[in-house]
Amino acid sequence: MLTRQLGYAVQKPSLYGNGDTQVHLRGLLTENLSLNLQTCLATAEACGSSVTYGSSLAERRCVEECRSGRGLASSRSRRRTTMTQSVVVQVGQCGNQIGCCFWDLALREHAAVNQKGIYDEAISSFFRNVDTRVVGDGGSISKGKICSLKARAVLIDMEEGVVNEILQGPLRDVFDTKQLITDISGSGNNWAVGHKVFGSLYQDQILEKFRKSAEHCDCLQCFFIIHSMGGGTGSGLGTFLLKVLEDEFPEVYRFVTSIYPSGEDDVITSPYNSILAMKELNEHADCVLPIDNQSLFDIISKIDLMVNSGKLGTTVKPKSLVTSSSGALKKRHKKPFDAMNNIVANLLLNLTSSARFEGSLNMDLNEISMNLVPFPQLHYLVSSLTPLYTLTDVNIPPRRLDQMFSDAFSKDHQLLRADPKHSLYLACALMVRGNVQISDLRRNIERLKPSLQFVSWNQEGWKTSLCSVPPVGHSHSLLALANNTCVKPTFMELKERFMRLYKKKAHLHHYLQVEGMEESCFTEAVSSLSALIQEYDQLDATKNMPVQDLPRLSIAM
Repeated sequence: MLTRQLGYAVQKPSLYGNGDTQVHLRGLLTENLSLNLQTCLATAEACGSSVTYGSSLAERRCVEECRSGRGLASSRSRRRTTMTQSVVVQVGQCGNQIGCCFWDLALREHAAVNQKGIYDEAISSFFRNVDTRVVGDGGSISKGKICSLKARAVLIDMEEGVVNEILQGPLRDVFDTKQLITDISGSGNNWAVGHKVFGSLYQDQILEKFRKSAEHCDCLQCFFIIHSMGGGTGSGLGTFLLKVLEDEFPEVYRFVTSIYPSGEDDVITSPYNSILAMKELNEHADCVLPIDNQSLFDIISKIDLMVNSGKLGTTVKPKSLVTSSSGALKKRHKKPFDAMNNIVANLLLNLTSSARFEGSLNMDLNEISMNLVPFPQLHYLVSSLTPLYTLTDVNIPPRRLDQMFSDAFSKDHQLLRADPKHSLYLACALMVRGNVQISDLRRNIERLKPSLQFVSWNQEGWKTSLCSVPPVGHSHSLLALANNTCVKPTFMELKERFMRLYKKKAHLHHYLQVEGMEESCFTEAVSSLSALIQEYDQLDATKNMPVQDLPRLSIAM
C-alpha cells in the first residue's frame, strides 16, 4: 500500500498482502516492450484483433513454463523501484459501459506493444495473471507467460442489463464473476435509493469485493471510480463507495471520472442527483475528472462532419484499434454513446500510460494529486485530448507537433464545456506519449505561457511526463489536465437547474420517502456547492493582479 508523503509513492508493508501470491515486481522492459495476447485468450473476430481468451491448452503450457522458470523476461533498462497497481470500480449503466470500453482498449494496447506473451509489470498494473485450473484465489501467477488475464475491477449495478451483456460478450472471461454486484430493481433515477437504500444493503458485500481486489495487489495505489452524476445508481451508490474506500483504504488514492448530464438530459431529477453527489465528491474524492455529455457529443459531431465532408483527405479507417469497441459487448447496432464512451476510455488509457510504460519523464498518479491540487476541495481537473482523430475510426493527415500543444488549450478539445485559456490556472499537467523530446515539451510550454493566466503564487505550475509508448497506430498524443477556474460555469449552471426544481419542491417527495433522507440533505448539498463556487470566485478575483517578483533567497558563504 502507499502512503502520501512528499509527493512520492512510498511503499510500506501491505495490510492486504497474500503471501504465496505476492507479485514480484521486476524491471520494466524498454526493449521488447511487447506482449502477444494471441496465446492467451479470444474473440478475434468481434474485437477486430487477434486477442483470444480462455484456451485451456495454452494455459497448461503457460503454467508449466512459468513453474519451470522458462519464459521469464529480462531487463537491461533502468528499473522502477516500485510498480503499483490500480483497481477500477465501475458503477451504474454509464460506468460499466465506459469501463467495458476501457478494458477492451487496454487489452488492445498491450497486445500491440508486447509480442512476447510475457506477464510484465506494464500489464500487471491493471490485470492479474491467473491459472484458471486452480480453485479459489490461489491461482495467481506473478511471472512468466500469460495464462488467463483477469481485470482488477469491481462491477456494480443495481440493474442486471449492462453487466449481463458484458458477461455474455467476448470479454466475459476477463472479469472475475466473484467481483460483480447486481440487483434487479434499479435505483429509479433517485440518488437517495442508490445512496441510502442500496448503500446500506450492499455495504458489506462491496467492502468484501474491495478487500479481495486489494489482496491481489502488491502495492495498491489508486481506485478509479467511473460513474454518471445524473442517474440513481451512478450518483447515489457511486458516491457512497467513496466514503467506504476512504474509511477502509485511507492511504489509497481515489480518482473519480464523473459524467455530468447536459441541459437536455432525459432524467428530470438529474439536477437533484448531481448536486447531492457533488457534496460527496467534495468531501471524499482526491481528484475528480468532470466530463460533460454535451462536450462529448459535440466532439463526435465535429468529427462526423469532417468525415462526411471529406475535408483534408479524411477517410474512415478499417478495423481501427484505437476506438472500436465492437469486441467489448455483443455485436449490435452502434449506439450514439459508443463513440462518446470511447473518448472517456482513451482518457483513462492516457492518464495511466506513464504509470504503465517506460519513458524519459514518468508521472505517477500520486504526483498528479500532489502537484495539481493545492487545496483539498479544489480537486476538479479539466481534461483535453489531442489530436482528436486518435479517438475515432478516422484517418486524417497528421498535424504539426506544435499544433497538438495549441489544440490542448483550445475549448474545442476540452471534455467539459469550458474555455481554460480565458480563465485562471492553478496548475496544469501535460502527459505526452510517443516520439516527443523533452526539448519539444519545454519549447511549447514557453511558447504557450504568455497566453495563459496562472495564479500569482504558482506561475511555474507545470507538471510534465513523457511516455515512450504512443497510442496504437499513432506517433504521439497529448493529455492535458488543468486545475482551472473554468469549471465554475458548469457548477453554476447545475446549481441553477437544481434551484428551479427545488423552489417548487418538485419531485422532492420521491426522495423524502426514502428512510434516512431529509430535506436538510438538499440544503447542505447546495450549500456545499455554493461554497465551492465561492472559492473559485475568490480566485477569479485575483486574475488581473500583477505578479510580484519576489527576491530569491541568498545563501551566505
